[in-house]
This record gives sequence, structure tokens and C-alpha cells, in this order.
Amino acid sequence: MNGSRREHRIEPRLLLVQYLRDVLDLTGTHVGCDSSQCGACTVLLDGDAVKACTLFAVQADGSTVETIEGLGGETGMHSLQRAFLEEAAVQCGFCTPGMIMAGEALLRRTPQPADSEIERALEGNLCRCTGYRSIVAAVRRAAQDRVMDGPS
Repeated sequence: MNGSRREHRIEPRLLLVQYLRDVLDLTGTHVGCDSSQCGACTVLLDGDAVKACTLFAVQADGSTVETIEGLGGETGMHSLQRAFLEEAAVQCGFCTPGMIMAGEALLRRTPQPADSEIERALEGNLCRCTGYRSIVAAVRRAAQDRVMDGPS
């Protein structure tokens, strides 16, 4: 979990999003729709963007799980977090952690994606505030910044 090994006895039916929020107190992973439609609960599971409301926590056993809390750190903001601020891609902020995690999964696979690839990677994440243009611009900016600065 975000670079640390975690071990808990849990109910087999506990969802990964519940484990993150209720057991580990990692509340950056949001619960929006509880039906996998909104993407607010997106985390990285072995590097892939997944919706934590669709998986049981036991399904992540032995895997690497990364949440929004695991990005950035002591060295400062993560490139995507910084780009979201610079591109005004944050309004209410509810969708932001899921959008950033989906963007991170894309940039790890495709360091310099086309806008169409960014849009496709974010398809499962809903935003009611921004209209998406600023979010796509933020992912594009983070990709460009990583070329100039190196990965964050």
C-alpha cells in the first residue's frame, strides 16, 4: 500500500474502497456512485487504474496498491497534482483523485499520449464541474513536464 506492506484480518466481502477509507484511513479515494460508474474511487493496482468499489480488498492481496496519498510526498507535489492546479482542472475536487490516478496509469504506459489517448484513459471518470478540457490539458502538461524534469 503506497510502498508499505499492510496486513489486516478483514471480512471477505469488504470492498477495496472500504478497506482504504475505513481501515487504513486513506480518505483521498472517494466513494461516489458505489456502482463503478463515476471513477472517483480509482486507484492503481499493480500499475493499472481500477475502480476500488468493484474489487474486494482480498483480491488485492499480494498486489501493489497506490492511492492519491502515495503520489508526491516529501519532495513536493506530484507532476499531475501540480498540472491540475496550473491548468485549473480542479473545481469541486471530488473527481480529482480518481482523475489523477487514471492519468498516472496512462502516463506510465504512454509517456507522451495524444489527446485522444488521454480522453480514452479518462473515459471511466466523471466530472460534473470542469467540462474535461482542463483535465485533458493537465494530463498533457504533466506529460510535457515529465519530459523536461524527469518522472515525479
